[in-house]
Amino acid sequence: MSAPQKKLPFRPIQEIQKSIADRLSGIKYKIAVMSGKGGVGKSFVTANLAFALAYRGKKVVVLDADFYGPSIPKMMGVEGQRVYATPEGLIPVTGPLGVKIVSVDFMLPDDEAPVIWRGPMLTNAMLELLENVLWGEADYMLIDLPPGTGDAPLTVAQMIPNLTGAIIVTIPSEVSQKVVMKSVNFAKRLNVPILGIVENMSGFTCPCDGKTYPIFGSGGGKRVAERAGVDFLGSIPLDPRISESNDKGIPFFVEYPDTPAAKAFLKIADKIVEKVEKAKVTSS
Repeated sequence: MSAPQKKLPFRPIQEIQKSIADRLSGIKYKIAVMSGKGGVGKSFVTANLAFALAYRGKKVVVLDADFYGPSIPKMMGVEGQRVYATPEGLIPVTGPLGVKIVSVDFMLPDDEAPVIWRGPMLTNAMLELLENVLWGEADYMLIDLPPGTGDAPLTVAQMIPNLTGAIIVTIPSEVSQKVVMKSVNFAKRLNVPILGIVENMSGFTCPCDGKTYPIFGSGGGKRVAERAGVDFLGSIPLDPRISESNDKGIPFFVEYPDTPAAKAFLKIADKIVEKVEKAKVTSS
């Protein structure tokens, strides 16, 4: 998908911020999901955490802000659908458990069409989505950010009013830990509260002997959390059905709610709810 060539009229940043604030005024808590590097399962965590929150009775919306590699639609079982434009704004796609989803993937001509945008166009596209989608009323917005600390994370951190905080995803390996600290420091420098660290791919329990094998190492998430001085929210174990579900476009949490991985997501969701809603009560 190539960048549009039409030159947009200049608008003061304060006007854009106010418009975004109005659009998001019905959402109570806005949480960015980040990682310092790709390949740690950040989108998988975002998708299934959204389902876990919805399972707990929360109204959830998901913004897939990973424009260059949008995978949220497939993981959430809504690949191939489209958002609809109305005079009032864009209507999100509704997925399982009533989760509303917006992704640039819904606007591409086909699944293999690339997004060929430079940084400024990416920023403009992000602002247009935030400003023009009919987000409606919701308890939680989860924003799946691309890996790293570039334009998209910076735009979200600076343009979303009252960002509740960030969840940072890692895997146990030493390499991932070092890179994830970049996201930790990024959030701290921008004064974005860090809600905690989630460790994905934490270990595999063999069904044959019942033993757990730390394929990517062990304890990495806790070490990052301790080093950063933030909470450790929990670990997501490896499960072959995760890869199968993602490849088939079947939401893992919805399909396998009784697995250890799905139960881990529920525990993490409960911690997040307690953390942000208790803080809201305390500060009010």
